[in-house]
Amino acid sequence: MYKLGIDVGGTNTDAVLIDENLNVVASVKQHTTFNIYDGILNAVRAVLERSGVNRGEIGQAMLGTTQCTNAIVERRNLAPIGILRIGAPASRGIPPMVDWAEDLKGIAVKTAIVSGGFEYDGKELAPFDRAAAAAFFEELKARQVRSVAISCVFSTVRNDHELEAARLCREVMGEDVHVSISSEIGSMGLIERENATILNAALYKVAQSFTEGFAQSLADEGVTNAQIYLSQNDGTLMTMDYARRYPILTIACGPTNSIRGACYLSQLKNAIVIDVGGTTTDLGVIQNGFPRESGVAVTIGGVRTNFRMPDVVSIGLGGGSIVRQREDGTVTVGPDSVGYQITEKALCFGGDVCTATDIAVRLGMAELGDKKRVAHLDESFARKALAAIRTLCEDAIDAMKVSSDNVDVILVGGGAIILPQDLAGAKSVTQHAFGGVANAIGSAISKVSGTYEQLIDYDKTPRDEALARARADAVELAVAAGAIRETVEIIDAEDVPLQYYPGNTARVKIKAAGDLA
Repeated sequence: MYKLGIDVGGTNTDAVLIDENLNVVASVKQHTTFNIYDGILNAVRAVLERSGVNRGEIGQAMLGTTQCTNAIVERRNLAPIGILRIGAPASRGIPPMVDWAEDLKGIAVKTAIVSGGFEYDGKELAPFDRAAAAAFFEELKARQVRSVAISCVFSTVRNDHELEAARLCREVMGEDVHVSISSEIGSMGLIERENATILNAALYKVAQSFTEGFAQSLADEGVTNAQIYLSQNDGTLMTMDYARRYPILTIACGPTNSIRGACYLSQLKNAIVIDVGGTTTDLGVIQNGFPRESGVAVTIGGVRTNFRMPDVVSIGLGGGSIVRQREDGTVTVGPDSVGYQITEKALCFGGDVCTATDIAVRLGMAELGDKKRVAHLDESFARKALAAIRTLCEDAIDAMKVSSDNVDVILVGGGAIILPQDLAGAKSVTQHAFGGVANAIGSAISKVSGTYEQLIDYDKTPRDEALARARADAVELAVAAGAIRETVEIIDAEDVPLQYYPGNTARVKIKAAGDLA
């Protein structure tokens, strides 16, 4: 059986075929097209032709895509939604979407705040106002809204009112309505959790489009026996149905795929990964084989959210970054880039724009295009450009480190040729032959995970007993998501005491992951 991994980036769409022993059989890199499905289809077709593999032997196909991120940033294809907050009268002071950009607020057809919600210790603030919620859903139904975001005060402690509201929503609006509830998406903090839930609700059409489009692309190429999965942003996989319910979890899956692919290629379990594309460079951290999760709120398209995201730093440096010399003799690299047009505009390919790739070719760091076309570049100019590239990269490495100790660094991505091998702060610099398609490899070899998160009072349940139960629940969640039970292991565990809670309360979060069944 073979696995097909595809990752769609802003510049390139990469595809790999991996055999049952996780060896790379074939890999290709195609330009991402304006119509994203053409790029996917081209990549699938090319990797199948290169490998010569029987299409019927492909048992699993995985896709990592930037479509949800693009939809939010570009304000395109977002669905009209209704927003219900359960928390009156306590939360009326700050309405939903209070700090959103005006061009994004338009996705909300109607919002309402009804009575209900909980205190931080789980006590009920007020009874859930079913009548007001039902009237709200009736109005949404009349306006033909098909997606609803539901949030509730302290629903991460108790989500009774959210679940009751979701059931009521389906009773009124029909079973096919898309309902997003905040306790399943975000963490502590009502506004940020609500924001993430609103975005998730608005992305349901985008999710439907890319899941159906990917399945159709595979079918058009004769890949009909494959189970289809989508990459999510914790470095694991989800089914198409799960992706339709939680499309927001695909945001930032590109960097996580690169991190997982880098981990597999290098066999390093703890390192900094530098993924250099055509336009940007993403730096992430491998922690025990999986991406380190960000511990702060993340802004997406100007919206502050708090759902799980990889800890990634992006800088405006890539293979297509434009190199310029200022009047004072200093040389700058980026942040603007020729992007996917590099094969048309870069000097080494016959264009008229000096890029970071041209600098690498001029200094003998890479064999690309026609090196005679960059021979006229002054070596001093090229060295200054390389120094600028080095500074950008080394500063970013320092930003990712948690101590002053040197760390292992892994270079991946098609643009990694522009980076020098000797970087300050790096204990070692590793670059693999298949590093250019590490993102697609990461997609193909990803595991399935389950995450348990709850507030537990250790005065009521002893700590050892509570943690053992949490680990068991996390394992069951991973198995339910499609993991082979015998391969599931705990990959991350934390319990954080909460001093502002009564008793001996801690926030317990356990993640388990295993091989795909």
